[in-house]
This record gives sequence, structure tokens and C-alpha cells, in this order.
Amino acid sequence: MYERYYDPQIFVQTLDGIDLDNHVVASYYMDDALPGEEFLDHFALIQAMALEGSTGTWEKVEEDTEEVRQMLSSRMVGYFEIPTPDSDRRRAVVQLAFPVDVWGDNINMMILAVAGNCFAYSKDLRLLDLFFPKNFLKCFKGPKFGVSGLREFLGIADRPLSLHIIKPKMGMTPEQVAKQVYMTAIGGADMCKDDEMTSEVYNSTYLDRLEAVNESLDRAADKTGKRMIYFLSITDEPSKVVDKAYRAIEAGASGLLLTYSQGLATLRKLAEDPNVDVPILWHGSHMIAAMKSVSWPVFAKLARICGADLMLTPTMWSSIPMVSLEEGIRTSQVKLAPLGHIKQTWPMPCAGTYPGLAPVLVGEYGPDITIPAGGGMLGHPDGYTAGARAWQQAIAAAMSDEDMITFAKRPENKELRRAIEKWGYIERPKSAWLRAAPKFHPKKMTFSDADGPNGAEKVEELHEGAIKI
Repeated sequence: MYERYYDPQIFVQTLDGIDLDNHVVASYYMDDALPGEEFLDHFALIQAMALEGSTGTWEKVEEDTEEVRQMLSSRMVGYFEIPTPDSDRRRAVVQLAFPVDVWGDNINMMILAVAGNCFAYSKDLRLLDLFFPKNFLKCFKGPKFGVSGLREFLGIADRPLSLHIIKPKMGMTPEQVAKQVYMTAIGGADMCKDDEMTSEVYNSTYLDRLEAVNESLDRAADKTGKRMIYFLSITDEPSKVVDKAYRAIEAGASGLLLTYSQGLATLRKLAEDPNVDVPILWHGSHMIAAMKSVSWPVFAKLARICGADLMLTPTMWSSIPMVSLEEGIRTSQVKLAPLGHIKQTWPMPCAGTYPGLAPVLVGEYGPDITIPAGGGMLGHPDGYTAGARAWQQAIAAAMSDEDMITFAKRPENKELRRAIEKWGYIERPKSAWLRAAPKFHPKKMTFSDADGPNGAEKVEELHEGAIKI
């Protein structure tokens, strides 16, 4: 009997023909080369990769039957070649569909299938996206609070939220942490959090820190009428973290912080626990190690279905710009986009943010964002309270009809003025995609009624970027 090069169960498939209610679809970018080879069979590599992520191995065995492959093997449902001038190289976006019967709602096994041994097969592989089917998604509860729940919790209807990152990362006593938090709380900060590196050290335990911070937040609330949420770091061994969460909530915690190193399954366990009735902030810094292999939108989707109420993500405008403009924005979009019954997760464009950046962040991401700031709040020339006020003023400026500089000139916004004097502000460039040449770009004029019909005060070419004040 003849032998087919490509198994029909794997290759004679399209996205239109599979049961989309019962398949996770993973989209990959593949860039593979065999220098000097005149014949390349890219499908042979993809077939080996698809089998490795499901039923097969490098040598077919007797028990690897057609029925097994039909029920459990992954399938190539899309192959979109990207032209390359090199005959010994293949580049493509490839889509593999994985039947959910393989793992049910086991998130750890699902990740093993879509982002496991496949990286040993393709030398330059990146997981770009995951599509979650209805019969997989229904097993997950997602965020307990999300965007709408946290707004209700804080009583803030429609503006971005500010968040104070406690600094330094570690070393402060509980009393020092509490003093710092008090100062930003009376300045109007909406939330604060431990740094992700904060752990149990010689001079500060999580419960002692929580007790001291709660006392300072009570004092601040008596003064301002507003109570800040404090996200307490509880990242620990799996056998300890649930107990720490329970103890923290019993002691009055208003929020919990977990890092990616804790694992998605633990995040899900806490988020779905009815006894954990506070929002969870998911810190993704440890995802950086996997950036070459997995896109941030994938991380964002996984965190969202597993229950993250908020999640830090990179932005091109940060002090450590790790992603493109588009990947940063897309990461936030997938947290807010419709996803069945799953609530929205707060985007948190982060790292080195400062008040002058607020209009750009709000313009790119919209009002449903939390903006975290450590040095960009605490480093204010007039102190921590002024730094918190500067952020509230910057957010108000971003949500107003005025440009930031005009807004900052108001007498009541001196903290924002001082922040801009120290850190500056961003004039976001513009890309002139739709004009043939600079001479055809439109120009903008501002007229003064007092000067009559010819009273043009200034002329600015739009293609040069944002208007300078």
C-alpha cells in the first residue's frame, strides 16, 4: 500500500471545517531554514511538530491508530506563507487546532500542548495567538471583579486609575511602607501595591506590613473620604499561597498581588475561590524570559480567563520598551475585547511612567486603564503627596478637552507643572501614511476674530507631529 507523505487527519483540514466549539486554535509564526538545501518540505516539519504536541512521536507505533489521531491529534488548519528571497528558507503563519477532549479544562496541560515541545522543532517559532472555543471557555470564571467590578468597588465611574508602586522593592519596615502609602493616599492615588519582588524578609512580614498599611489607609480615608486599595504580595510555594491569601483577607486585605512565576493554575484557584473576595493583580514581569517565543496578547488572554482583575503589561513608551507599539496596544485590547462570559481585565501599561505620559496612554488605550507609577510618583520634586496629586491632575488633563500644557498652567495644578518641569511630556508622532508627499500634507491655522479675516496667528504642518505648545 502506498504511504502518504502527509496524514490527512492532520493536513486535509481547514478552519471552516473543524468544530470550532471544541478546538483551541494556536497561531504561530515560523521561520525555518536549512542552509544550502535546494529542497525544503516545510509540511514535514509541521507534521512532526503537530504530532509532538498531541499523540505522536518521531517513530509511528502500532497503537498510534487512525482512530487515536482522529480523536486526539492536532490539525493544521491554516498555512499562510510569507515570501522570502531565500530558496533554503520558509516563513509562514501556521494555525494548529487542538481538540479540547485532550485536556478538558486543565490549563497546565493545554499550555503544554500549544507551547511545549513545539519550540524544539522550529528554530524561530513564536506563539502569536490562542482562540478559546466555547466548550473550553465555559469551564473558566475569569476575573471576579474586572473593570466594572473594580469601578464599583472604588466608586470611580469612567476615568483611568492611578496606582502607587511601593519603592524600594524590599528593605523597608512595615512602618516605613505605611508612611509612604499614607502620603500618596492623601494625595489622591486610587490604589497601591507591593513591588513584585517584595517577599518575607528579616524586617518585614506580609501580615505585619498589611496591619501597618491598613492603619495608615484608615487615617488617610478619614482625611480624604476615599479609601485606597492595597495589593499585598503573597507569591509563595503552592502549598502556602492559599493559606496566605486566607490569612491576608481575614486580616483585612483589600487586594492581592501574584506574579507570573506563581503559575496560572494558582491564579485560577484563588480567583475562583468564593472565600477570596478581593481583586487580584497579576504581575507579568517574569514573562519577559518567554517573550521571544510567546506574544504578550497570549499571556494576557491566559491571565484573563484564569481570573486576573488587573495585569501589568509593557508599552513602547516605558523606560524598558520591550514590545512594538502594536503589540503593546493589542495586549491591552484583548483584555477588554468581548470574550464570552469572561469579564474584562484592567490593562496596566507600565515601567517608568510619569505624569506627562498620561495623554498618550489614554489616547492609545482608552480610559479603562490603571497607570502604575513608582519613581514617576515618588520622585516628584515636592514629595510623595505632590507626586500622587500630579498623577490625578495628569489623568484629569488627559480626560479633558484641553491640552496638557494649558491644563498644567492652571493655578490649582502646580503639582502637574512641577512634574512636567522635571520629567517632561510626550508629543506623540504621527505617521503620514495617506499622503503622497509632504507638499500635499494639510496645514492647520488658528484665526483670531480680532484680527479680521486675514488674522492667521500660526501655521503648522500636521505631518511634522503633534502640535507644539
